[in-house]
Amino acid sequence: QVRLVESGGGLVQPGDSLRLSCAASGRDFGSRIMGWFRQAPGKEREFVATISRGGGSTEYADSVKGRFTISRDNAKNTMYLQMNSLKPEDTAVYYCAARETVFFTLGLTSRLYAYWGQGTQVTVSS
Repeated sequence: QVRLVESGGGLVQPGDSLRLSCAASGRDFGSRIMGWFRQAPGKEREFVATISRGGGSTEYADSVKGRFTISRDNAKNTMYLQMNSLKPEDTAVYYCAARETVFFTLGLTSRLYAYWGQGTQVTVSS
């Protein structure tokens, strides 16, 4: 089992930055593909970014490419999402997710992930 806890959300203005964190329990964090997803009111959960076990490979949704950066610190069992140049359309609940350790490919869809955090709200508004 893996427990994931997100933090760092909040209310910001357009153009501001935020850094989300995802703290994971267990000793196998470094063996898991990780990802960030988000869900806005009335919309389906959508992919934001994913990162390989060692952090050397990443993929992003087109809507956040160039503005968001996913990273991880395996020594701290923590994943991050640095969000810059935030827009009102980035408003959503952001979730971190983990794949089972047997998988080594990046995951761009939510169904590929076995474990989820409770989410953290990000609101971008003037």
